[in-house]
Amino acid sequence: MSDELTFMMGEFEAVFPTDRKYASNHMWGQQRGDHWRFGFTAYAVRLLQDVYFLEWDVEAGRELRDRQQMGAIESKKAESDLFSPLHGTVLKFNGVLMDDPSHINVDKYTDGWLFDMTGDGSGLMAADDYIVHLNSVWEITQKTIKGQLNQ
Repeated sequence: MSDELTFMMGEFEAVFPTDRKYASNHMWGQQRGDHWRFGFTAYAVRLLQDVYFLEWDVEAGRELRDRQQMGAIESKKAESDLFSPLHGTVLKFNGVLMDDPSHINVDKYTDGWLFDMTGDGSGLMAADDYIVHLNSVWEITQKTIKGQLNQ
């Protein structure tokens, strides 16, 4: 059995390690003792392309509800609000990204992590379930990318 799964985004491969869980907002979560470390999935990074700005609206120590807005990101292709992948308390943010968010582009599954937080990750998806989720949203995503959604 492979330790990663691949989703084809047109001609581009998005790879997902199976040692993590995934949120519908395209963040990966990896359990690390009593907390979770979160970052952007390959799918999100491919859609964003060239992240150059990252801002957090909350501070470490703050309790967040699932899907509560917590920050914003800007890239070559998009500006987007960021939302908590689960209910819990933010422990810390990746300080390296505050100085240079481009690490997200190059090293999304290791040094490009976003934040650590406590919380119940039982609502997160296994990698194969995340692939099923991506299959269900890919057609709409392609139309959005091409600006054809309301045509």
